[in-house]
Amino acid sequence: MRFGLFTSMGAQTWSGVLDLWRHIEATGWDIGCVTDHFMPNTKEREGAMLESWSTLSALAALVPRVRVGTIVLGNTYRHPAVVAKMAAQVDIISGGRLLLGLGAGWQQNEHEAYGIPFGTMRERLERLDEACQVMKALWSQRRSDFKGRYYQLADAPLDPKPVQTPHPELMIGGGGERVTLRIVAKHADQWNIWGGPRVLARKGAVLDAHCAAVGRDPKTITRSANMVLLITDRKDEVERLAETIATRLGRHAADARDTCLAGTPDEIRDRLHQLREAGAGVLFIPSLFRPLAELRRDLDRFIAEIAPAFR
Repeated sequence: MRFGLFTSMGAQTWSGVLDLWRHIEATGWDIGCVTDHFMPNTKEREGAMLESWSTLSALAALVPRVRVGTIVLGNTYRHPAVVAKMAAQVDIISGGRLLLGLGAGWQQNEHEAYGIPFGTMRERLERLDEACQVMKALWSQRRSDFKGRYYQLADAPLDPKPVQTPHPELMIGGGGERVTLRIVAKHADQWNIWGGPRVLARKGAVLDAHCAAVGRDPKTITRSANMVLLITDRKDEVERLAETIATRLGRHAADARDTCLAGTPDEIRDRLHQLREAGAGVLFIPSLFRPLAELRRDLDRFIAEIAPAFR
């Protein structure tokens, strides 16, 4: 397995993010990702939010080893041809380390605030499907034509090309079983989901069926899970964390508990064995749910004491 951190861009400073990423690189993490939002998902819409792409570009230059990426870009925010161009440049800056994470987009308040069309869920998913085709064409072909419902290309070049061939690793985030996972089966190199062994096994079986329907070997898709880390021997702390996850992510209690990578080191090792058996090749730890100083201590313990046995 590989292990990554994804850093919320909310309530952060540039110097703080850079310090954290230099720390995770020095302590042996494999991947660092940023989130992609313009403002907090709250009624007040108050608080700092760093812009993801410009931040990632700087991190790609200043943090030279870890894989760098996005969990996940909102496809609705930028034309996919523009994303393809920016992604190629970040892949060049990083020396071929970009993990391009993409999702359909979900945070309605920032669409409304900035006048970005939100559309229906169906429309956003159709856009995501077309966007994957647009970006992969631009990355891999000398000239690209595309005539979709939402996006069009006309003899479009993209030069210089990304370092990675045939294109940067494309990760699609989401768990919608009828449409999103079908898009994953068609286009993704990696699939990302919030949840632990239970969620990954259940939705992974659905992904396998979609792969069979489109003639794709499911083993060619890396599966990654987002789980919230807490090293503790107190059961009440684990339960409080699960309640926080349920509230913040809108999850049922069982799925919220599944998203907890929480307990003693031995209990966390057991969970990681279950996660690997469910098919996970990558684990991401989000910075969203705990004070960073507390989380950082657990990150250091995890990567030094627990992760080595699973690599």
